[in-house]
Amino acid sequence: MPANLPPQYFEAEKRFREAKTPQDKVEALEEMLMIMPKHKGTDKLRADLRRKISKFKSQAQQKKGAGKRETAYSIEKEGAAQVVLVGPPNTGKSSLVAALTNAEPEVADFPHTTWKPTPGMAPYENIMFQLVDTPPINRQYVDPWMADLIRRCDIMAIVVDLHSDPLGHLEETLEVLSGLRIFPEGTPIPPDLKKPPFIKKSLVVVNKVDTKEAEEDYQVFLELCETDLPCVPVSAKDRKYLQDLLAKIFEVAGIIRVFTKAPGKKPDLNAPFILPRESTLEELASKIHKDFVRKLKYARVWGKDVFDGQMIQKDHVLQDGDVVELHI
Repeated sequence: MPANLPPQYFEAEKRFREAKTPQDKVEALEEMLMIMPKHKGTDKLRADLRRKISKFKSQAQQKKGAGKRETAYSIEKEGAAQVVLVGPPNTGKSSLVAALTNAEPEVADFPHTTWKPTPGMAPYENIMFQLVDTPPINRQYVDPWMADLIRRCDIMAIVVDLHSDPLGHLEETLEVLSGLRIFPEGTPIPPDLKKPPFIKKSLVVVNKVDTKEAEEDYQVFLELCETDLPCVPVSAKDRKYLQDLLAKIFEVAGIIRVFTKAPGKKPDLNAPFILPRESTLEELASKIHKDFVRKLKYARVWGKDVFDGQMIQKDHVLQDGDVVELHI
């Protein structure tokens, strides 16, 4: 299968060849990986790019005399989506991760408690999300490796403190992120940007909505901030609205859960396949095993928009919660 690479890929490839430093080479390679379409024809090329990224990152670390703090930002993705929490100091990112996951980030009332990323797994219905607590970002300083972590994540959650200038928090965070060429999905991209941007699925988490008065303040925040990003109120301290936050993460992730079963058997409803929204039966089959697409004759599906056991073909679009019986 041909790779069918777009023109932007070759522009990034040219920047890679012309790059003088390992870090510049890493940036160009990551752009190539982001731009490259995902299909079987690019599998080998993607693997080769990942090897080169690893190689030049190692060179960049050696050149800088990098230590543990830099390598701590290489967090392997787990679960249905990796959600990186970003924001100014003392907005409650660590408290949220502690309330939602099995992680134990250091939590304190003073700023800059978190000095390295801390991942944890948050259960939501029959799947898990990986939440990552991170050091604060502001106009004064951003750890150089933070950009790499955010660029690689599936979802960016901007955390603001309702009681301490949430509008300023959101504005400053978006400004800092734009300086790293990271933009929430759906927001305007500066026309004079010299390198391709990193577009991230995003949401705004408004923390410390602890009282009825705070809920009213949250409504005022929504009216004043005029953002198109999805917003969610939470209270890490009182553990309020935490399930609403996870539900919003599921929505923003743009994924569906599909279950499979063998003929005459029951499905395991605790082990869904995670697929992008609008995925087809063929895409499900390829995720199960590469030979399934070639061998698949037909399938039957049980779900909301079909009658029980309806026969479907490879181009059938699956829905969240569908149970699929594959026949090969």
